[in-house]
Amino acid sequence: MEITITDAAKDYLNTKLVPGDRVFLALDDGSSKYSKLGGTCAIGNKFQLVIADAPDSDYAEALTNNTDLDLTTGALELSYLGHGLALDYRNGSLNLHDDSGILDGAVTIGFAQPLAADEQARREEMRALGGKVC
Repeated sequence: MEITITDAAKDYLNTKLVPGDRVFLALDDGSSKYSKLGGTCAIGNKFQLVIADAPDSDYAEALTNNTDLDLTTGALELSYLGHGLALDYRNGSLNLHDDSGILDGAVTIGFAQPLAADEQARREEMRALGGKVC
């Protein structure tokens, strides 16, 4: 899959990343292991850029881009991304859109961090509840 990164987004990312950083485009709606949210009904409309030290086999789908950014995503995320995918920076926020419109007007960026034990327990509880919430 291809993604266009606008000059404005590239300039912003250059203030956050160092050359060689590995970046994952991940959902941030409670469904991703990198998501800081949980139990949300906003499935598929929250994204984040996750900076990681090592590859992650769950995020091995390459996102070909017009910069030298090492950007990948996961198979689950691909189901929400369409033709004309682009990342832009305007009004102080990264926004992700495709030909269907805006996918997320406030894409966050942060470092991959292991989940705390209480967070892992909360996620397991949410998984067990499944379709009983929302």
